[in-house]
Amino acid sequence: MEEHKEFSIGLPDSGMESFLRDVDTSLESTQAEDKDKNIFPSEALCSSSPLAEHKTRPVDDHGLPVRGQSHWGHFDPYDDSEECVGIVTLPNQVKYKAVKRGFVFNLMVVGESGLGKSTLVDTLFLTNLYMDRHIPVASEKIARTVSITKSTVDIVEEGVNLRLTVIDTPGFGDALDNRESWKAALRYVNQQMVKYYKDEVGVNRQNIKDNRVHCCLYFISPHGHGLRPIDVKFMKALEQKVNIVPVLAKADSLTQKETRNMKAKILSEIHKHKIKIFQVPECDPDDNHLHRQQDLELKRSIPFAVVGSNTVIESNGRRVRARVYPWGTVEVENPAHSDFVHLRNMLICTHMQDLKHTTHHMLYENYRINHLCENLGNM
Repeated sequence: MEEHKEFSIGLPDSGMESFLRDVDTSLESTQAEDKDKNIFPSEALCSSSPLAEHKTRPVDDHGLPVRGQSHWGHFDPYDDSEECVGIVTLPNQVKYKAVKRGFVFNLMVVGESGLGKSTLVDTLFLTNLYMDRHIPVASEKIARTVSITKSTVDIVEEGVNLRLTVIDTPGFGDALDNRESWKAALRYVNQQMVKYYKDEVGVNRQNIKDNRVHCCLYFISPHGHGLRPIDVKFMKALEQKVNIVPVLAKADSLTQKETRNMKAKILSEIHKHKIKIFQVPECDPDDNHLHRQQDLELKRSIPFAVVGSNTVIESNGRRVRARVYPWGTVEVENPAHSDFVHLRNMLICTHMQDLKHTTHHMLYENYRINHLCENLGNM
């Protein structure tokens, strides 16, 4: 037979009544003090619990909490608030993993020779990818065919590593008959889609390399009257395969009025031929005014009228990249002179991940679905 024992507090009846009165008085005074201090009951309960005495964070000589140490002295990456469990550190974890892994960006530049493609890329990324390039003479251009060249460089900036691959298309638009010149670029883009798909469905998926083209800068000549047939043909052929960003090359050869008219003409023809170009994503409702203004300026700048230069000069006590002419100086990063800053911000600072996201979740997904449908149809 089990024996049950009862335990009681060893206080006489009169002592118990006095003890309870003291407890009630103490609770009333504590609640009054908390009310004056605007402390919620849960906060008062936590602060008055015995455990709170042991959760005091170590402080330095100035009375500030010691960062990186918990209340008990061991390492704690989160030391900001007693009421949080630490999920606010999740973005830091994602950032650490991403920075450790590094970033990849594949950029294709397309346009006829002499539009400043190489100079613009070097100016955008402050590199020198085309040190050994060969500029063909007129006789070589006649029989020249479109080829694909790749240049890869690792760019490190404040601990962040970017592996940049620039895909160039020398010979595009240089021949007498350019009706088929867009096929080399389309073939390359398709090859990278196929390769990524095979790696994705393969057995070993640990080290899949993303060689898909994330963005295509298409250079439009400033000396025409809008889009040429080759421009329309290229963009229509690749609009479902890659993010196309139209660029009005050598904007310093046009006046401001001519630039505005040329931009309007290009946009009108893009709309007329229903060409799909990369669209800057809409701002979120909770974005601040500055971000909304920047987003609006980017949208107004398309197509980007750009100027590139690797020459650094002194201007008003500042070192700037510019082109010097007898009639004046064109500063590359001056928004009044060109849209270079807007293009760089969109391409690198604000929407590089959007370009990669669109490539993977829209363009590649369309290819993958079409590929699966074709295989099902052949079964």
